[in-house]
Order: sequence, then C-alpha cells, then structure tokens
Amino acid sequence: MKKKKNLFERFSNWATHATGSSAAFILATSTVIVWAVSGPIFDYSETWQLVINTGTTIITFLMVFLIQKSQNKDSKALHLKLNELIASHEGTSNRMVSLEDLSEEELDQLAKFYAHIAKLALKENDLTHTHSIDAAQENHDFKNKQRQKRKDSSSEIKHQ
Repeated sequence: MKKKKNLFERFSNWATHATGSSAAFILATSTVIVWAVSGPIFDYSETWQLVINTGTTIITFLMVFLIQKSQNKDSKALHLKLNELIASHEGTSNRMVSLEDLSEEELDQLAKFYAHIAKLALKENDLTHTHSIDAAQENHDFKNKQRQKRKDSSSEIKHQ
C-alpha cells in the first residue's frame, strides 16, 4: 500500500520533522541570541531590526503552510482510522462516517443528541453501556422496561 511519494511530499515530511525537533528550537533560539548580542555592534539600527523582522516573518509565513499541510494529513488519517472502526463494528451507526462533511448546525444537533445520551447513561448508572445513534432511545426504553419488570417481579416475590 506504500506508494512512492512525490518530491514535495518527501520535503514536507522532512521539514515537518526537522522543524519540530529540539535542534531546530536550539537553532532558532541561538539565532535570536546572536541577533540580540549583535545589537550594540550595529548600533541597534533599523537595518539590524529589519533583519530579524524579515527573517522571522518569512519563516512564519512558510511554516503556516507546512503546519497546515501536516495537520490536514494527520486529520485525514485520523478520520480514516475512525471510519474503519465505525464501519467494522456491528453496533455503530455508519451514518457517523464522514461527519466532517456536515454543516456546523448539523454537528450542533448531533452534539445535543450525545448530551442527551450522556443524561440517559447517568440515569442508567452503567458507564460501560454504549449506544449507537440509531438505537440509543430504543435501547434506553427497552432497558427501562426490563428493569421495571425485574422490580415488579421482585416486589411480587416479597409480597408472597
């Protein structure tokens, strides 16, 4: 499944790893220290200030795109892993695959639904029980009926 990566992909992966390293941080810190120490030599001139401002602006500009590419790739990989888990598990709703394509309003509606599920779980006193979006209310009602039947049965036994 591993394909040969294009030049930009290889460079991007290398740059992401390199710029996220301790060595990169030490290099950046050292650069700032050297620049600051050199201030008196250049009499704290506008050119001296312009050098650090221009350098950091260019690096920041490029890093924004590099970070975004890395985050997009990580996000896509994470979504695919979660989709695989959802699709492969019998009790889950396949409607949950690709939620990232929903609108903000639709996501808010789902969030409210899961807040409702959390309230149902609190009533059940069973944190290990899970619900699918499709079966949550039905499961809750069924379990409540079963509990009520058990209560009624135990009440009948006590009264006999």
